[in-house]
Formats: sequence, C-alpha cells, structure tokens
Amino acid sequence: MLSLIRSTAGRLVAWMTQHVNGFVKAICRPAQEHTRTGAVLDLTRRKTDLVAENALLRHQLVLLKRSSKRPTLIPADRLSLLLLAKVTRTWRQVLLLVQPATVLRWHREGFRLFWRLKSRSSHRKPRITPDLVTLIHKMADENLLWGAERIRGERLKLGFKVAKRTIQRHIHQPSTPRVASQTWSTFLKTHVKDLCACDFVPVIDLVFQQLYVFFIIELHSRRVVHFNVTRHPTQFWIAQQLRESTPEGHKPKYIIRDNDGKFGSAFDAMTTQSGIEVLRTPIKAPKANGVCERFIGSVRRECLDHLLIFGERQLYRVIEAYTDYFNHARPHQGIDQRVPSPKSFNISQAIPGKIISMPVLNGLHHEYRRAA
Repeated sequence: MLSLIRSTAGRLVAWMTQHVNGFVKAICRPAQEHTRTGAVLDLTRRKTDLVAENALLRHQLVLLKRSSKRPTLIPADRLSLLLLAKVTRTWRQVLLLVQPATVLRWHREGFRLFWRLKSRSSHRKPRITPDLVTLIHKMADENLLWGAERIRGERLKLGFKVAKRTIQRHIHQPSTPRVASQTWSTFLKTHVKDLCACDFVPVIDLVFQQLYVFFIIELHSRRVVHFNVTRHPTQFWIAQQLRESTPEGHKPKYIIRDNDGKFGSAFDAMTTQSGIEVLRTPIKAPKANGVCERFIGSVRRECLDHLLIFGERQLYRVIEAYTDYFNHARPHQGIDQRVPSPKSFNISQAIPGKIISMPVLNGLHHEYRRAA
C-alpha cells in the first residue's frame, strides 16, 4: 500500500514538472526569438544608426540618474533629445522617458519660436529723448483729464511728432475713454466751409437753478464764433445772438439747429432777413449735429464737471476762459490735431528751447508754449 502511494505521488510530481517546464518554454520562446532576431538585424544595420541609437539610450540613462523619480526636463534636455531623435531612425522605439507625441510637440514649438525670431524687424525705430519723456510726464501729471491722444495733439502743436502708443507707454494714468468720431453725410462734407451750427448747454447752478449757454460754432474750423449765457432763453434773445454773431455781413450760408421750441419764429425770421438757410436736424438724430454735440461734451468733461457754478456772471467768465482756450490753444482731433485759431508762434518744427506752461481755468488745463 505504501509503495503504491509513493509511485502515484512520483508520477504526479513528474507530470506537474513536465507541464510547468512547457509553460515556461512557451513564454520565453518569443522573447528569445525576438532577441535573436533583433541581434541578427543589428548585424545588418549601419554603424551610424547603432551609434545614434546608443547615444539616445545613454542620454536617457543620464537623465534617469538625476533622481529616483521621473526627472524634470529643462530646455537643454529637450533640445538634446530632439537632436538625437533627428539622427536616430528608430527613435520612436528607443524613446522611453517621454511619448513620441511630446517630442513632436516640442519640435512644433521650436519651429514657431524660430520663425518668430527670424521675422523680427532688424530696423528699430529710434527712441525718444529723455527730455521728451519728461515733458510727457509733466503734461500727464498737470492735466489729469488728458489722455494719450490729447497729449499727442499738444506735442504736435509744439512741433514734436510722437505716436500715440509711445505716449501711452510713458503716461502714468490710463487713457480716458474717447467718444467715437461722428459720420457726416455727403452734403455736410461738400458744404462744410459754409456751415455753422448752434445749440444750448444746460447748466445747473449751486441752488439748482437752470442756466443756458447758447453758442454758435463753425464746422470746418471748430471755432466758437459766439456764445452768451442767460436764465431765460426767449426767441428774441436767441435772434439777437444770431445778429451779434454776424457783424458786417460775415455770415454762413447754412446754419444747423435742432427742433427745440426755444428758437421760435423770431429766429427763423432773423435767418431769412440775413440770407441764411436753416437746416433742421431729424428728430432723435444727435449725429446730424455732431460738432455741437462734441463741443457740449468737451465743455462738460473738461470744464463744467469740475466747477461749482454760483451764478450767471461766473458762468459767463468760465465759458469765456474756456472758449478762448478752445479757440486759440486746444488741438482738435476733428481737424487733424490743429488749433482753430492758432496764435502767432512757430509750430512747423521742433526748435530747441525752454517750454513753459500757462495755467488755464486756475490750472485745470495748461497751455504749452516755447519761451520767447
């Protein structure tokens, strides 16, 4: 009985050993064949390919020795991997640290960087002098309501040509919001030299009473021809303002006004008597009288919004000072940064000399001139 058990156990062990050895041989045979095949193929490959593949493998080993974890690749490592992958035909099979798609992404980024550097212009524009930068800072600090475009116009008046973006890089405060330029009809473009426009600027005084500033402005020069202030703008008072604005026969061919009932029949009678044709703007169309709307906005933003108005006389003095500055010193975007009625000083070119500033409206604005 004991001998039977021993013989059965022996046969069982022999059977298990035979099957385990067969299973191991079945697993190892493909690996051995692959290694044998790879070794045979290596004998047929060129030496340069083997050297490149070996260099790529060695470089990856060097990167792995940096730390026990996955190493962080610096730009120099990425460049070296790109160069080695370029000269290695089987780089996709040899590359182990990163995916092949990652190497291709590095190559695309390098391609974009290469053409960005190659496309840079070699001719850089000359930088402005420190004196001009100081003058930009002075204008921006002394005139908190001015933006880059306003400072550019003031510098053009002094003879300096500087781009708006250059001024924006040097001013301390951001540029102020600008109102979009108005679109004129064909008729206004054709007859702009024969056109004037008029409108009212409503003003609330200190005790919440209403005041009105009536003004007439030339469209082609942006010059304020006439203004006056009143609390009660009757039609006869408005007709008198038109009469005072056209002395000795100097009158426009057309005058633009809105449909405000304050004008009345007296204003139309005065225009007929003077030989002036009235052009009424359409209802709810402020762009049709865009120059007056722009002037009203300038008066509010640059003057009235920063002052307390006590009465009619004070308002007249304030508008008189601002109108003088508006006509004789302030550059206008609508006429290519020119001044409507410039004073007699040279603005054709930048002449070396000291530049002085003259305060307007007690320092709310400043007028810049060259010292005599």
